Amino acid sequence: MALDMRSPIESGCPDGFQYMHPTMRRNYGLWKYHEHPRPGVLVHYAHSGEEIWTVKCATQRILDSFTLRTLCDIGDKYADGYIHFTIRSNVEYVVDTEEKVQPLIDAIEAAGFIVGGTANSIATLSHTQGWLHCDIPATDASGVVKSMMDELINEFKECNMPNRVHMSTSCCQINCGGSSDIAINIQHTKPPRIDHTQVGNVCERPSVVARCPVAAIRPAMVDGKPSLEVDEKKCICCGACFPPCPPMQINDAEHSKLAIWVGGNHSNARGKPTFQRLVAAGVPNNPPRWPEVTAIVKKILNTYKTDAKDWERMNDWIERIGWPQFFEKTGLPFTKYHIDNWRGARNSLNASTHIRF
Repeated sequence: MALDMRSPIESGCPDGFQYMHPTMRRNYGLWKYHEHPRPGVLVHYAHSGEEIWTVKCATQRILDSFTLRTLCDIGDKYADGYIHFTIRSNVEYVVDTEEKVQPLIDAIEAAGFIVGGTANSIATLSHTQGWLHCDIPATDASGVVKSMMDELINEFKECNMPNRVHMSTSCCQINCGGSSDIAINIQHTKPPRIDHTQVGNVCERPSVVARCPVAAIRPAMVDGKPSLEVDEKKCICCGACFPPCPPMQINDAEHSKLAIWVGGNHSNARGKPTFQRLVAAGVPNNPPRWPEVTAIVKKILNTYKTDAKDWERMNDWIERIGWPQFFEKTGLPFTKYHIDNWRGARNSLNASTHIRF
């Protein structure tokens, strides 16, 4: 008698228990406490008396097959074959005894990787793919991360920040950069340039009109051909029209800049979630090292490190000192870009997440 085949599960995550260390599976939900013996290393103690040691190391984020094989070989030889990738493409190795920790760290560092990123350190930046994979990039988010972490790597290796610092960056203004303590996002400053000769051949015009979040796009006839037009008074230069219609080119070497936002926090463990706020706009999008944006981020981090209280997150520090003091202490200029003056936001003006008087 043939057995009925199980219907496939087409949504949700795979069962994570199959990838967990046996000690973690045995003590799931039965952990007593944990300690942080050194940067990059955590140890969790279970009520049963068993323990799990986790060693965290950084990667270059965009991983090639050679690097992946190297990381997996280290896991097979020194970490019982168990390896875990974090959302920021760091690697966590898990072992069940303290004796395995130092040989594992030695192997990681001998292969050129860096142990750190725990407790009150700077975590590796999370980011979108940029020119490598994204269909609407205006910058290379991966390159920004690489160049910035080259200069902040000591803050990743050491635990000398007031609290944990999460940073992110995005390659487009749709803002996959998310809400972080510091976020570096692209900023288009000009409406899209339309190649009217191609719109009718390439674009499904109703989809493009529907994609605009502020109803700034409408159908038009140009030189007798179906096309589109943009109401520049309404356009917020977000770039959402470019994916469904590549002839609406918005990327520009001169007018696509970077903007820096601070104070975002998803967590509600000790306080309510907070929106990030604009603190620097019009920063040059200057590959391959992006020195201007890195200098501003380092200035913010150094001020936060000097002025914040122990275990005070960046948004808590800013709320305590106030925005005038933030700009004064960091030396960042206050410009017109910090004021929400979009004509469709009259109801929120002076009550937005960007600025308060």
